[in-house]
Amino acid sequence: MRVIFTGTGSGIPNKQRNVSGILLEILQESDAVWMFDCGEGTQHQILHTPTKPRKINKIFITHLHGDHIFGLPGFLSSRSFQGGESPLTIYGPKGIDDYVEQALAVSQTRLTYDIHYEIIDEGHIFEDTNFRVFAKQLNHGIPSFGFRIEEKDLPGRLLVDRLKDVGVQPGPVYKQIKENDQVTLGDGTILDTKEFIGPPKKGRVITIFGDTMYQSSHIHFAQDSDLLIHEGTFSHEQTELATQYHHSTTEQAAKLAKEANAKQLIITHLSGRFQAEDYPKLLQEARTIFPASHIAYDFFTQSVDHY
Repeated sequence: MRVIFTGTGSGIPNKQRNVSGILLEILQESDAVWMFDCGEGTQHQILHTPTKPRKINKIFITHLHGDHIFGLPGFLSSRSFQGGESPLTIYGPKGIDDYVEQALAVSQTRLTYDIHYEIIDEGHIFEDTNFRVFAKQLNHGIPSFGFRIEEKDLPGRLLVDRLKDVGVQPGPVYKQIKENDQVTLGDGTILDTKEFIGPPKKGRVITIFGDTMYQSSHIHFAQDSDLLIHEGTFSHEQTELATQYHHSTTEQAAKLAKEANAKQLIITHLSGRFQAEDYPKLLQEARTIFPASHIAYDFFTQSVDHY
């Protein structure tokens, strides 16, 4: 699993930061890429990444402010021109379907694939053989959601040395042992396969918050995340502004990461008020509370490995 930030600014783009966009590559797990928010210019940003638009089969929209959705019509149109034929699902708050359909209709855009819409509420919103996704409503003045992506636990590794000890040599039978509760060998011996497979490997968890004020009620949703992605629009000195505009400070993002026992925090959605010389101070504000904090920049990439 790998996360690529296509846009890390808030409100309007500037020369250093485009507006919100995140890609979650799950190519090895599901041969797909998921997108979270699609601010204006996201399709241009994707050109600078290894991602192929046709691989994006799900788009999760946190909320309907323009800096999170204005890139959708252009991206959806370009996906058609770039070989996208497989269906795509958009998950988002009420109104996301109206917005997209009106934009495509007015521009007379005809897609080569079907779009399915899932209007979300709190709770379980998606599940397949590899992942579960949950949504939680945040506090941003308009409906805004966070998404918790849980990878299902993976089978434990095959205990090859133990198999060799009982005379089972490498071969097709190893695959059978991985996939079945019992296996009958050529000599009639029945193996209870759980004795030859290690403990399950715990699935990874990524939690991505949309725009929100800090709330202690969010802690449980982010609990034990391998990676927490949280907005940090403002600095400690701008706490009143953060409250006024229903946003968070870098310190508040770090506080939530600490309280939720996350392993890593990446802060994004920085205000355009900040320049490059401000970033070390912002990072220090967060790391004083939660040392495993990072501040994202456009095209920042983070792998999420098994621990």
